[in-house]
Amino acid sequence: MPHRNAPLTETGRLRLARCVVEDGWPLGRAAERFQVSPTTAQRWADRYRTHGEAGMADRSSRPHHSPGRTPSRTERRVIKVRLL
Repeated sequence: MPHRNAPLTETGRLRLARCVVEDGWPLGRAAERFQVSPTTAQRWADRYRTHGEAGMADRSSRPHHSPGRTPSRTERRVIKVRLL
């Protein structure tokens, strides 16, 4: 199942990336043809160059880390106060 916000499936991304990387299409032309932004086309082409077909798979949108996260102790105290 494709990601809910993904404009193309993995197959569509692969086709776009191959057009740019293997067939030499300009990014703007490929982006227009596949109805995505040139930035997105560049991202998929770069992933294809780096990871091949495996780079076209959906990725989680979850952050890798949360540097501004509230400390666990503070979080527990807030929850405790809310429940009172």
